[in-house]
Amino acid sequence: MALASRVWRFLPLARGAVPGTRFPKRTWGSREQCCPRRFRGPEVIGNAGTLKRGLLFSALSYLGCETYQVISQAAVVHATAKVEEILEQADYLYESGETEKLYQLLTQYKESEDAEVLWRLARASRDIAQLSRTSEEEKKLYVYEALEYAKRALEKNESSFAAHKWYAICISDVGDYEGIKVKIANAYIIKEHFEKAIELNPKDATSVHLMGIWCYTFAEMPWYQRRIAKMLFATPPSSTYEEALGYFHRAEQVDPNFYSKNLLLLGKTYLKLKNKKLAAFWLMKAKDYPAHTEEDKQVQTEATQLLTGL
Repeated sequence: MALASRVWRFLPLARGAVPGTRFPKRTWGSREQCCPRRFRGPEVIGNAGTLKRGLLFSALSYLGCETYQVISQAAVVHATAKVEEILEQADYLYESGETEKLYQLLTQYKESEDAEVLWRLARASRDIAQLSRTSEEEKKLYVYEALEYAKRALEKNESSFAAHKWYAICISDVGDYEGIKVKIANAYIIKEHFEKAIELNPKDATSVHLMGIWCYTFAEMPWYQRRIAKMLFATPPSSTYEEALGYFHRAEQVDPNFYSKNLLLLGKTYLKLKNKKLAAFWLMKAKDYPAHTEEDKQVQTEATQLLTGL
């Protein structure tokens, strides 16, 4: 996919619906203005001039409305094309691993009303937060910024599976700064949005994988956190390793080998279930996965360590 030579300015106002054409109310020729008496010659000539001017005004008004409608429709099409161009560039930069360039591109359109732009901006903000060179103070700012963009994306389009997915991810990130009580309370919201993302797009392996992580996290929750959860909530969130395993396998069925961490978690889940043979199988796949990102390298290291322990 070729990267476009320049970035077009996004026109948010042009993306609204085209206003309906409204013709001006006619003020001439109404029955109330007629008079039963006969008009004299000069009066007839004068009224004929008025009638011509009225007809001309009406015609011009009609043409003006028609022109406005055509221009407005063209502006919508033009703006839509620009958004598509921005998304194409954003996706190219994301696939290329150009995290900072992607963020710089999308922040130019942070006032956008388009959900597709906004959820990508949430993802880009989060990716900047995850960079090793980002300070802890900056990371917190980016995490909350990402949540705001994801929230706006969801408000603009509740039918966007990606908006639901990234909203859930960003809420989870924010929980790291707001304490165990908020983190557990947010777990219900996170699960709800992951499930909605899967419902809207069952073929998105990442959403299925993230639902697996949710289950895995609560399956391995330490006893003291479980105790806190029971004190705070009548029915605290819970899950099992079997449930997590089901989601990880489902993600692989949707898109085999799509993500090194899914392979790693399949291996780790089988270890939790005391199945060393299958654990070794998936951990080996994780270790041999081509390392394209920093996370892939971390996965390889962890998988190697776990295999050594077997």
